[in-house]
Amino acid sequence: MNCQLVASALRPRRHGVSVIASTVGLREALALLKERAPDVAVISAHLQEGPFEGYRLLRELHALESRTRAILLLDSRERDLVFDAFRCGARGGVFRDEPLKTLGKCIHAVHAGQVWASSEHLGYVLEVLSRVPPVRLREGRGISLLSKREADVVHLVADGLTNREIAVQLGLSEHTVRNYLFRVFEKVGVSTRVELVLYCLQERQRSPGPNAG
Repeated sequence: MNCQLVASALRPRRHGVSVIASTVGLREALALLKERAPDVAVISAHLQEGPFEGYRLLRELHALESRTRAILLLDSRERDLVFDAFRCGARGGVFRDEPLKTLGKCIHAVHAGQVWASSEHLGYVLEVLSRVPPVRLREGRGISLLSKREADVVHLVADGLTNREIAVQLGLSEHTVRNYLFRVFEKVGVSTRVELVLYCLQERQRSPGPNAG
C-alpha cells in the first residue's frame, strides 16, 4: 500500500471513509494537518524525505496537541519500530502488506477513540519495555564515542535497514547487531532506534559543512 493507492481505494467511501487530502512529503503533510485538522491521519513510516520521516511527522503532530488521531503505516515488523510508532503518538499501526480492509477497520476504531493494536503489536511493545531501560544522555558528544563497528551499525540503521539486513551486510549475527545497538543507545543517550536516527540527523545539522572555517 502506498499513499496514492490507499487514498484511491478509500475515496469511493466503500469503507465509510472520506479522504480530504493526500501527500508524500513531511512539510506538506504537516501543513495539511494543521489546516484541515482531519479526524484521522494515515501516515507512512517512509515519506518522500526518507525512512523514519513518518515517525518525525508523528512527533510533530503530537507536539501540536492536535485533535487528529494518527495511524502509522509500517514498513517493517522490527520490534523497536512497532514500539516507536506508539511511543511517537500513533493510536494505531497497520503493516503495509496487510489487506486494505484491515486499514479500514483500524481507521474506524481509532476514529471511535480506541487504540488499534494487534496481539503482535502488544507483544512487541511489552518485549521492548521489558528489555530497554530508560537512558539519560551521558555525553553530549555521544556519536564521537562510538567504535568504528558501532558507527557502521548506526549508519545502516539511519539508512533504514533492519537488524537482519545489517547483520547480513556486516557479516554479523542479529544478536551481535542488537548488542551493538544497546551499547550505542547507552553512549548516545537514547532508548530506541528511531530516537537514534533523529539524534543523528540533529547532529548532522549541527555539524559545520566541509567549507566551514
